Amino acid sequence: ILFPVSNLCGKCRPRDTDLLQPSLNFLYWSLHQTTPCSQQRAVAVLLSNVSLLELLQKVLECTWLRSPPSEPAYLSSEDALLCSGWLLVASLLLYQHRYNTEVHQTLSLDLTEVLNAVIFRKKKPILLLVSIMQFLRAVLRQNFSSSLLVIVGQNTAQGATQPQPPSLQDAALRPLAMWQVFSLVVSLQNLLVHKDLLLSQAVVACLETLVEYLYVKNQDVALHVASQPWHRFLLFTLLNGGQKSFLQPEVLRLMALFLRYQSSNIISQKEISQILQEAAEANLAELPEATSRALHLFLCQV
Repeated sequence: ILFPVSNLCGKCRPRDTDLLQPSLNFLYWSLHQTTPCSQQRAVAVLLSNVSLLELLQKVLECTWLRSPPSEPAYLSSEDALLCSGWLLVASLLLYQHRYNTEVHQTLSLDLTEVLNAVIFRKKKPILLLVSIMQFLRAVLRQNFSSSLLVIVGQNTAQGATQPQPPSLQDAALRPLAMWQVFSLVVSLQNLLVHKDLLLSQAVVACLETLVEYLYVKNQDVALHVASQPWHRFLLFTLLNGGQKSFLQPEVLRLMALFLRYQSSNIISQKEISQILQEAAEANLAELPEATSRALHLFLCQV
């Protein structure tokens, strides 16, 4: 059924939301809820469908072409389609790289537009932001070098935002620029303050992947980003003062991130001891799965 559904999608237009949205969801789950052998075949089927990839290109571009909704919490049918499109493309990037599948049609996206979709959110629904960050994580993990995706350079309209010519740091981080990195980090920090569980998980994961990417490109930049004093204020904001407040998944993962990159000005021995004390007093069997995984990551880093 994957073959006719993908063909059907290729014959649609981006405004055919009632048909496209469940169809793209079906393609997405066909990739994830299957055996590795079937998964490889499913990736090959989807990547060989040029019409489908051309449609996905148009769907993603609608993210910055359409006007923002008046009610940011409301997920319209158009926004739901965008979510499905971004999640499907992120999955295709991941699995194309894993199986080294042949690509018959590349996708072309302007990196500035993708970053601005997160940095300048313009009342985007949470689920759409999460979906775009999932895509951003995929391209960061592949160092922007996927054979499925072509990253377009800075557009001319954005050129005025960067007052200085590219520095040596910009050259090392290419295609990212330093101002984009810091703008993205600040935006991710602001999103964490919302304390939405789904959003927090996506933001912390994106921040982890971003710092990993920076560390490979330029260790000094990565350590500088990880040691920004604002991170400590962010941690205090996330801690609600309640009992075992340190045992929140996003807090534990942030702590592990700062430990990994030796940000001693962000997390001190006192905080480490307090987390260990709270973990010792907790009933580990009753902790949510996300908290258990985050605690394990933190303890391994310690």
